Amino acid sequence: MSVPAPLSPPSLWAATAPSFPAFPALDGQHSADIVVIGAGFAGLSAALHAAEAGRSVILLEAVTVGHGGAGRNNGQVIPSLTRADPADLRKRYGTERGNRFARLIAGSAAFTFDLIRRHGIQADAQQNGWLQPAHSPGRATIARRRFEQWAEVGGDVAYLDGQQVEQQTGATGYHAAWLAHSGGHVNPLGLARGLGQAAARAGAKLFEQSPVRSVSRDGDGWRLTTPRGSVQAGQVIVATDAYSDSLFPTFRRSTVAVRFFQLATSVLSPEVRAAVLPNGHALSDTHGDLYFFRPTADGRLVTGGALVLPHNWQARLSHSLAQRLQTVFPIFAKTGVQFDYHWDGLIGFTTDFLPHLHQLAPGILSVVGYNGRGVALATACGKMLAEAALGHAPEDLDLPQSPIAPIPFHGAIEKVATLELLRYRLRDSRDIKV
Repeated sequence: MSVPAPLSPPSLWAATAPSFPAFPALDGQHSADIVVIGAGFAGLSAALHAAEAGRSVILLEAVTVGHGGAGRNNGQVIPSLTRADPADLRKRYGTERGNRFARLIAGSAAFTFDLIRRHGIQADAQQNGWLQPAHSPGRATIARRRFEQWAEVGGDVAYLDGQQVEQQTGATGYHAAWLAHSGGHVNPLGLARGLGQAAARAGAKLFEQSPVRSVSRDGDGWRLTTPRGSVQAGQVIVATDAYSDSLFPTFRRSTVAVRFFQLATSVLSPEVRAAVLPNGHALSDTHGDLYFFRPTADGRLVTGGALVLPHNWQARLSHSLAQRLQTVFPIFAKTGVQFDYHWDGLIGFTTDFLPHLHQLAPGILSVVGYNGRGVALATACGKMLAEAALGHAPEDLDLPQSPIAPIPFHGAIEKVATLELLRYRLRDSRDIKV
């Protein structure tokens, strides 16, 4: 597991999420039925569900619970994929498996919010819906198609015309949108910490400051070593996604880690709150250089983006995102925008923008590549990983298993991946024909 630098300055989530006593570092020799690597959403959900099924579980985290991408994202709970729709999944996996995977995705937000309610997790959870507005007439056709396809697989969705989008959100310039009622937003670090507490209550043993240094065969199972101890287990779940390192080098080269930046405004006035996402929706639109916004429990707006070059990123993004907010939400042109928090984190992308279920070796499983949809999808996939570790056959899992496909010239591609933003911006400036 790679160890990112501490956040400086701290994120809004770190400043507002409920705290809890730290888990100890692993010390000495231990054994368990299942060992989980990584305390993000997938790892924590897997540990929780495996422990609830009566298995002995140890979770190893290199830093602290939620320190990686789980605690650094925008906190939108989205029941869809970044690009693929159900028809794409059926084409790739066949009708039955494609529909099963689509239903997993369509239900992932509801699953996450149900988990929050069941365990009393304090994460400022708001299930007020997520919507994807179309920024051009051609994208409006895409919004209609996505609404229809996700409805076919059981999604609780609606289609909005441009006027309805503005009425619902206060955002101008959009031509249509599709709305997932089951979506919403959370404090993601609060969710991660709450899942950690729930897993511990269920009997899982969590260890922080315990990076895994090696994985080797030990009888019929595996031995994982950390700086101060080791664990022997029959099954291993790797839940490190964009924060994977050379522990499994081929696996690491199957995704591209991209740094995204998040900014939170100062507390908004009652007038601005009434005009900007007044119904509490989370919003991510159809720009390739993504526009995304969500309100917070304490009356702020969180937005962000990626940069081709990261130098002086706080000042540059503060300027460009203030302009963006003034364009999308006209009231900001009157009031101005001030940002109180700036932070960043990594998102793992696959070349086909789909998550992949891999068997890294017999008894070692992972899902990788949530492509910006990790809050809901990783939490749901964590349960599926637990089912796999509990002995469910691959054909019984909702996501079909696939071989690892390392990306050629991975190191070079990862260094220049943000150059794709230039192509996205060009496409965003043009309408598309569907």
